[in-house]
Amino acid sequence: MLLLYLIHLPDKILNLENSNEYKRAIIALISGAIIIGSSPVLIKAASAPGIVTSFYRMSIGAIILFVPFLIVVKKRKSEISRDGVMLSILGGICFGIDMSVWSTGIVASNATIPTISANMAPVWAGLGAWLFLKEKVHKGFWIGIFIAFIGVSIMLLKDFGISNGVVKGFVHGLIAGVFYGIYYLITQQGRKRISTIGFLFISSLTSSVVLFIVMIIFNYSFFGYDSNTYYLFIIYGVVVQVVGWWLINYSQGYLRAIVVSPILLGQPVVTALIAYLILKEEHSLLNIVGGVVVLLGIYIVNMTRLRK
Repeated sequence: MLLLYLIHLPDKILNLENSNEYKRAIIALISGAIIIGSSPVLIKAASAPGIVTSFYRMSIGAIILFVPFLIVVKKRKSEISRDGVMLSILGGICFGIDMSVWSTGIVASNATIPTISANMAPVWAGLGAWLFLKEKVHKGFWIGIFIAFIGVSIMLLKDFGISNGVVKGFVHGLIAGVFYGIYYLITQQGRKRISTIGFLFISSLTSSVVLFIVMIIFNYSFFGYDSNTYYLFIIYGVVVQVVGWWLINYSQGYLRAIVVSPILLGQPVVTALIAYLILKEEHSLLNIVGGVVVLLGIYIVNMTRLRK
């Protein structure tokens, strides 16, 4: 029903007035959101620390993106600017820290809770834009933040003081969301100075270096895992990092942010469903209600910023 509804939205929300392109972009966006939504389940299913799984994701992704990046450099030399490269590196550092903290939270708790709290990144990005970029915010922005934090309180009400890893996972996701919010702000500036494939490759390569350093610090092993875990590493790098993000980036070329944002917000829902089916992950009523309220608050924050 959601797909049919989106396909028949007015053409004015398109960057290109082409219904066939719009339909393809919607299908690509939803497919990308489903693929990215499976990411936490792959981390949880792998018999390896989350940081190791994330390292393989970013490294495999960077290797695959290397040739397309060279092609872009050869054909569009004018697009590779020093500022663009620096912003890509900074973005990669933030994303690498985000991945290391978020994946650790998933292994410590479950696939869904850290993903919901990490999706509060738009809140931190909005606050950062208001504080440092002097972006004007409206009343709806603050209402959205208030609702999101009410949702947080509901989610964690039952789990405070209980050693089940939920609070720990949520806090890890929250910290990861801060770094992803910074990454989001850097991406906004970086995409103005460098091509999409250039930014994605350089940031992916930088993230893999950051995760490599974190692995060394925590003395994690690069090898010695079972064959199923290595298969998951490959799937994570190829399907999630390359295919999933390419589909999302493709859709962003044809759809306005006001369409993209609420669909991507459905990622935690996809995660919860896949985790339930594959990992038999269950949640309390308070977790579910609180998660819905958090996503509602984030949705209001997003829509307020996009419609300003």
